Amino acid sequence: HNHPSYVEPYQGAATGVGGILRDVFTMGARPIALWDQIRFGPLDDPKNRYLFKGVVAGIAGYGNAVGVPTVGGEVEFDPCYAGNPLVNVMCLGILRRDQLVLGTAGEPGSIAVLLGNSTGRDGIGGASVLASASFDEGSEEKRPSVQVGDPFEEKKLIEACLELYENGLVVGVQDLGAAGLSCATSEPAGRAGVGMEVDLDAVQVRESGMSAPELLMSESQERMMAFVAPERLDEVLAVATKWEIDAAVVGEVKPGGTLRITHRGELVAEVPAASLADDAPLYERPLAPPADLEERWSAPHGVTEGDPAETLLRLLDDPAIGSAAWVYQQYDHMLFLNTVVGPGGDGSLLRIKGTEKGLAVSTDGNGFLCSLDPRRGAARLVWEAALNVAVTGARALAVVDNLNFGNPEKPEVMWQFRESVEGISEGCESLGIPVVGGNVSFYNETDGVDIAPTPVVGLLGLADPMPDPAPGLHRAEEGMEVWEIGPPPTDNLAGSVVQRLARGQGGRPSAPDPEVGR
Repeated sequence: HNHPSYVEPYQGAATGVGGILRDVFTMGARPIALWDQIRFGPLDDPKNRYLFKGVVAGIAGYGNAVGVPTVGGEVEFDPCYAGNPLVNVMCLGILRRDQLVLGTAGEPGSIAVLLGNSTGRDGIGGASVLASASFDEGSEEKRPSVQVGDPFEEKKLIEACLELYENGLVVGVQDLGAAGLSCATSEPAGRAGVGMEVDLDAVQVRESGMSAPELLMSESQERMMAFVAPERLDEVLAVATKWEIDAAVVGEVKPGGTLRITHRGELVAEVPAASLADDAPLYERPLAPPADLEERWSAPHGVTEGDPAETLLRLLDDPAIGSAAWVYQQYDHMLFLNTVVGPGGDGSLLRIKGTEKGLAVSTDGNGFLCSLDPRRGAARLVWEAALNVAVTGARALAVVDNLNFGNPEKPEVMWQFRESVEGISEGCESLGIPVVGGNVSFYNETDGVDIAPTPVVGLLGLADPMPDPAPGLHRAEEGMEVWEIGPPPTDNLAGSVVQRLARGQGGRPSAPDPEVGR
């Protein structure tokens, strides 16, 4: 939720948390933990401090209230994010294999039931106005496009949906995220190869006089679309009543593949259901490396000689290197009492109750590194996350990514994007793990200035059995030996924090060594 968080930091961050939670419990899983990757401009600017404080408060306010712990993450400060902060959130959920629920509309005859919050004008154009455009001096006018979250409504929605899944009452579920009802009707129908008839008059609203486009495009939060067999409808409505959430029958699945939408007795839309998701235009944007790429790579990859003690103090004084306790102490990381290794470490470790297993996660990003070489930088992120998970006692299983880039209409940005994707792919292939999901955020640009290419990876690992006690620096004792394990030291500091602090940027970062890494 990069763009919404710039316009309204608290609600932008809070609804980012709410959206990723719904992505997880839509599939039948209970959300068990959150991680945040946040980036801002330098803290000597009051606007950046305002954004930083508001985003952290939004993540804490929503996550704590909804009852899901935030157990790790990363914070970074750099001038390139001053006009465009990055707010990426990852959620981990757990479910039995037979509980998996897909976003399908089911067979003709299935009933579409809209669950959760009522629909208002908040968030209209969130995807098209905020996420798909750059910022300029008029960005404050976009504030009405930011969604407004209600974590307590989300908590009720989580429990209601999980009960529906547990009792086998739904054939499919779709979260109402970007583009609201228009996507929540067309996408499930398109996947199932069926059509739908939708009556917008049945949608529960909290504002009067809403037009058909407003009802279809509203991104009001805490809403889900459930597809139900007619004979199970009363049971679904009873569960909604039990958890005190609104439920309204808004449509029916039909044969033929056509989506028909009516409002006030008139037909307002009639399109092939699959066309909105499957027939979108495919761009072949031009891409090209920066004109000065070779010059950058041939520049010195070290730093000017200086006093090591002074350099160390400057590193420790950097907000991105120093303690992030001010951030994570606002998060309740002990909800569920499953957190074994929490914030402040390299990776997080969670116990799976009733088993001897644990789940480990590390989220990592480095825009400074990737700005020099996006392919090598992205591959190194995968390896960094894998090593962070390994030190908790877990073996890497899978990766998700969040790809943050500037204006894709610029060939240099598209080149950065392609190279970063290839780098993540190379890192995962060398580890033998899949990329199972992710998100892309373009147009992170203000007044023509793009952010540094900032791919972020979240890597999941399994500890089986989970080490007891968990490894960590807290177990260090006086007299213990300190070992350094890995390849020989190198003088290549390209893309390092110490190079950034020296106000230099040059050289080509070293490529990861899969043999040594494994």
